[in-house]
Amino acid sequence: MDLTARPVVTSAEWRKAREEMLVREKEATRAQDALAAARRRMPMEALGKDYVLDGVDGPVRLVDVFEGRRQLIAYKFMWTDPESPCEGCSMFVDQFGHTAHLNARDVTRVVISSGPLAETLPYRERMGWTVPFYSAASSELFDDLGHDSSFALDVFLRDGDDVYRTYTIDGRGAEKLGSVWSFLDITPFGRQEAWEDSPAGTPQGDPYVWWRRHDEYDTVAGSH
Repeated sequence: MDLTARPVVTSAEWRKAREEMLVREKEATRAQDALAAARRRMPMEALGKDYVLDGVDGPVRLVDVFEGRRQLIAYKFMWTDPESPCEGCSMFVDQFGHTAHLNARDVTRVVISSGPLAETLPYRERMGWTVPFYSAASSELFDDLGHDSSFALDVFLRDGDDVYRTYTIDGRGAEKLGSVWSFLDITPFGRQEAWEDSPAGTPQGDPYVWWRRHDEYDTVAGSH
């Protein structure tokens, strides 16, 4: 890197530049909040089939992948070459944090591979991932969702046994995901904090107070 490309200034000049940058960053944050609010108002797509996936304990219905929660984030792991699994998908799954924080907001997060479970589970073990893995290799799920051979991420909402798709990402939008907040911002309920602009009936409460250490959520009434 050519350090001469960045000027060296006084402390006062640096603080002024930082304050100017902060104005632009706050504008971007507000724009992201507005996008999340609009996302929570998108129409839903009803899934017309009772899809069955391959799980570690055998066939499992998509509705059961929710594990009793109402919201599901499902990442499609692109599986083309078992000898060299997708580096990009692997890097993305590496960024998954502890799932307890999402579970506490009524969200389940899983990986659904396009390849056979017998091939993908050993790779999951090699990578040291704990996120639940499923396979759609024998299902029409990805075809019906309009996903080709590339990666994708879908967000679903469950109402009893009825499942709806509320959002999808199949491009660079996945790059910004990784933190708990970024995942919650793409769910139909959002962060569920009172400051958010959400549709009527969305569960909401005070910010900060619902946060717990990841091994303490099971002591909180109503947590998942």
